[in-house]
Amino acid sequence: MGLKDLLVYVDNGHHCPARLDAAISLAQSHDAHLIGLYAIMPPIIPEYIRAQIGDEILKHQADLALAAAGEAEALFDASTKKAGINAEWRLVKGPPLAVASLHARYADVAIVGQRDPSGEDAPDDPTMPDQLILTIGRPVLVVPHAGHFPVIGERIMVAWDASRLATRAINDALPFLTTAKHVIVMAINPERGTEGHGDIPSADICLHLARHGVHAEAQHVFADDMGVGEMLLSRAADEGIDLIVMGAYGHARWREVVLGGATRHMLSHMTRPVLMSH
Repeated sequence: MGLKDLLVYVDNGHHCPARLDAAISLAQSHDAHLIGLYAIMPPIIPEYIRAQIGDEILKHQADLALAAAGEAEALFDASTKKAGINAEWRLVKGPPLAVASLHARYADVAIVGQRDPSGEDAPDDPTMPDQLILTIGRPVLVVPHAGHFPVIGERIMVAWDASRLATRAINDALPFLTTAKHVIVMAINPERGTEGHGDIPSADICLHLARHGVHAEAQHVFADDMGVGEMLLSRAADEGIDLIVMGAYGHARWREVVLGGATRHMLSHMTRPVLMSH
C-alpha cells in the first residue's frame, strides 16, 4: 500500500520553504495528494484586558494574522503548481497541536519541521512536533531545520530494537521501504531473549521485510561510549542515509510528555529527515 495522502504543516518561518520542498518531492515520488495545513492561533486575552484594548486593535491583529496566512498560502500554491502535483490548502483557527492532530489523522504521513534550538523559528505551540508524534496515531516525518532534502527515502536506515514501537515504526514505513534503493536495519547494543533479538540481531525482521519485497541489510553494533541517538546519526552519515525510521518513546507524566533518550536526542540533533511512529 503506497502513500496517497500527505499533510505538511505550513507556517511563516524561514525553514518552511525547505520543508515544503521536501513534502512536494515526496508527493511527486509517490504520486500522492498533498495537503497544506496552516493554523491561526487565536489570541488569548483576558476579558478585563480585552475591554481596555478595544475592537480596533483586535481587528488589526486579526488582519495581520490573515495576511501572514495569505503569504503562506501564496508560497504553497506557487510551489505546488510549479511541481504539478495534486494539492489543497487548509486554513484553520486553533492551537497548532490541536489543529494538526485532528487533520493528520486523515493522512498517511504528517510532515512537520524540527524545532529550531536557536529560537529563530519558535512555533506558536511549543509542544510541536514532540507531542504531535505521540498523539496522532500516524507516522510523522520530521524535517531538520537546517539543510535541503530533495530526496527522501532512497537510502533508509531503520532503528530496530525488537520493541512494540519499533515494530509499529517499521510497519508504518513500508510504503517508503518498498520503494527504497537501499535499506539497513540497525540494532544498537542488541540484547537476546524473549523481549530482545534472536541469534542474529535484525535477521528476523529482515526476513519479514523480504516477504514484502524489501531487500534489507541487517547490521548491529555495540557501543559503550556513545548514546543510541548519536550512534544512529553517525552510522547514517557513514552510509549516506537520507531517511531514518524509528519508534518514538515516551510516557505521560502529569501534563508533560517525557521522551526517551534516543528520541529526544534525535529531535534535537537530527541531520536528516526522521520518520517517527508511536
